[in-house]
Amino acid sequence: MNHAEQAGMPKALLQNTLQVGLVVADLLQAMKHYVEVLGIGPWQIYTIEAPELTNATVHGKPEPYSMKLAVAQVGNVQWELIQPLTGRSVYREFLDSKGGGLHHVLVQVEDYDATLKALQDHGMGILMSGTWRGASFAYADTEKSLGTIVELFKVDPGWVMSAPEETYPPTGD
Repeated sequence: MNHAEQAGMPKALLQNTLQVGLVVADLLQAMKHYVEVLGIGPWQIYTIEAPELTNATVHGKPEPYSMKLAVAQVGNVQWELIQPLTGRSVYREFLDSKGGGLHHVLVQVEDYDATLKALQDHGMGILMSGTWRGASFAYADTEKSLGTIVELFKVDPGWVMSAPEETYPPTGD
């Protein structure tokens, strides 16, 4: 039992911050900046699109979208840069309305489905969701109550992240 439960508070739904996600207009330019100015890298680059991206929804409706992203480890937290490519997505909406920046935090939860339901029971719907290579993700509408969007994910036991398409800076192999 944690301290919150001992104090009569509900068990924490959001247990561990795993990632900060930033939306950018130009992935290559952003990676270059992070490497040269902040020393963050190397970046592993992925394109997220159909047919590997399935069950794509935006604001509760089926909606195809794609994005290019890069991830780098900074201590215990992964940083993710996301460039929207095609379709309507919460990334495109964010880029169009705010010009980019901190979009979400990815958190670990004990039970993906139960946590989504609990958030929805508190009026926090799902902004966007999908499944990529067997990993399900959902962005909860938590910005009003938490100041940022929360991303949840679920993977099957034994799931392993695939090798990146490329890295930045290039490894020169």
